[in-house]
Amino acid sequence: MNELNNIVKKIIGKGKGILAADESTGTMTKRLESVGVTSTSKNRLLFRETLFSSDAMKNYIGGVILYDETIKQSSLSKKKIPELIFNTGAIPGIKVDTGAKILANSSEEKITEGLDGLRDRLLEYYKLGARFTKWRAVYIISENYPSKLSIYSNAHALARYAALVQECGMVPIIEPEVLMDGNHGAEECFNKTSEVIKKCYDELLKHKVDLKGTILKPNMILPGSESKKNITTKKVAELTLKCLKISVPTEVPGITFLSGGQSEIDATKNLNSINLINDTNFVMTYSYGRALQQSALKFWSRDIKNIEGTQKIFNHRAKMCSLASQGNWSESLEKN
Repeated sequence: MNELNNIVKKIIGKGKGILAADESTGTMTKRLESVGVTSTSKNRLLFRETLFSSDAMKNYIGGVILYDETIKQSSLSKKKIPELIFNTGAIPGIKVDTGAKILANSSEEKITEGLDGLRDRLLEYYKLGARFTKWRAVYIISENYPSKLSIYSNAHALARYAALVQECGMVPIIEPEVLMDGNHGAEECFNKTSEVIKKCYDELLKHKVDLKGTILKPNMILPGSESKKNITTKKVAELTLKCLKISVPTEVPGITFLSGGQSEIDATKNLNSINLINDTNFVMTYSYGRALQQSALKFWSRDIKNIEGTQKIFNHRAKMCSLASQGNWSESLEKN
């Protein structure tokens, strides 16, 4: 299992994080249409290849999570996408769940599906070049949720997924996302997130998953998006760190936060604040989608042939996240 731990170290080596480019075709279509670009297979590939061939990949990105469509595509330079990523020094990964569906007997909640046929799919993805995977479970917060049923069912699925992934020689990302939707406060987010993560590790240990060969991808501790309560960046950092200290076994080598609907600046600022007070042995870095790509996407949409200009925007954002992962970011750097 040392090999899996070595893969983790390459992905989250000093100052590096993960580019989450695993948007489904439906989600990517919404993103492109929101900036006035027609969503064709060619356009989806063009935007992603623009990012994958940027200087940021060599300096700030340790891993890229791909979608099924993308991992099977070839770049405009005729290289397979996983090869293009490997050549930058980053590791290709793949989203392997098939999406969140309504949870039986708790119709407002979701259970992530995709275990059927997963072993065979993993073998195919390994041959295509993937060396790590992602499975996302989602939980809502309200007076009655997340329910014990949702917490247990999703933890059990994550553990079964992780065991299969390690069996195939890849690193599983464990992503239990407590959603920002709602008017709850940060303390409630702290309590629910702690409960969710603890149950995930209960199940992972039951399924004999080697924690040294895994990465945790959690949400930060934040008030709900409809909450009127203000919170300081310092408080976000304190609550997030406290949650992880009481919930995550020390064998876990790294934590790559999801941005979860935060703006690019907020996701960077909060990550920096966490690392300023990080007194654990966990590497704490980023696994961002929109918070790495949004500015680049907006710029690219004005002229999809302006590869160099788009890459410049992406390089800057990735550099800011890299600095934040080391506690070296400041707002003044955003103006440079």
